[in-house]
Amino acid sequence: MKKIVLTLAIVAFGATTHAQIKDSLRRVVKMEGAYNFRDTGGYKTTDGKEVVLGKVYRSDAINKLSDKDLQTFKDKKIVAVVDFRGVEEAKKAQDRLPENTSYILCPAGSNNLPTAQDMAKFLKDKNFLFDMYGEGGLPYFGERYRSLFVQLLTLKPDEALLFHCTGGRDRTGMASALFLKILGVPQDVIESDYVASNFYLAKNPTMQGMYSGLTKMTGMSEAEIKQQMELRPELIRNFFAAINKKYGSVESFFQIEMGIGPREIAVLKQKYLK
Repeated sequence: MKKIVLTLAIVAFGATTHAQIKDSLRRVVKMEGAYNFRDTGGYKTTDGKEVVLGKVYRSDAINKLSDKDLQTFKDKKIVAVVDFRGVEEAKKAQDRLPENTSYILCPAGSNNLPTAQDMAKFLKDKNFLFDMYGEGGLPYFGERYRSLFVQLLTLKPDEALLFHCTGGRDRTGMASALFLKILGVPQDVIESDYVASNFYLAKNPTMQGMYSGLTKMTGMSEAEIKQQMELRPELIRNFFAAINKKYGSVESFFQIEMGIGPREIAVLKQKYLK
């Protein structure tokens, strides 16, 4: 399968209902230079615990953070950033970070920038997103997300971490889903958190320009493109289904692909649940 993960993080379309975002609104971190910057905490687990707030954040591109945003970064005690973009993708829009922030690039599956022809082909293939979240993307999941969970295991009690890509929706959405899943957050809650990116990224002023450009490239209407690119619960369900089909369980995937077994999972729960 051609490496197309980058495409999906560049654009985010449409909005979701109030019901899909009402619970995540309190997690939004207001930034002048980012639109999908959120705390992953505050969700209840199936055993009645809660993911801690103020420790793990997710975002879209952070190359345009303002000075005020950098101060917010410091106030949140974010000391480490894990970037899921490709090498060239990251070079074209380098993260703007406070001095001494740890930075790790995890480009697995995001190595090639798509051409206009690639974009047209992807958008006309109604299954391309589904495939990227499933068997087409499966070879990259372990390598892409391993460093994130290693960082989470070693993060100090008074520190916080951020992970991101360009849109903060696909690669970042899968990372957030894995994090919440391994902590025991219910599937329906994970799905609601996931699709909320549709709402937050619709506020990005560059989106309309992307719609117009993609319409010209593909000959599709803006409405068709939005429908094709909108995040849907079945995408993240396919992500977990592909993992379960190959590994038997999410826990087995963590063990085999990331070297994170029962002991390390217990540490994650101790650190990020209350």
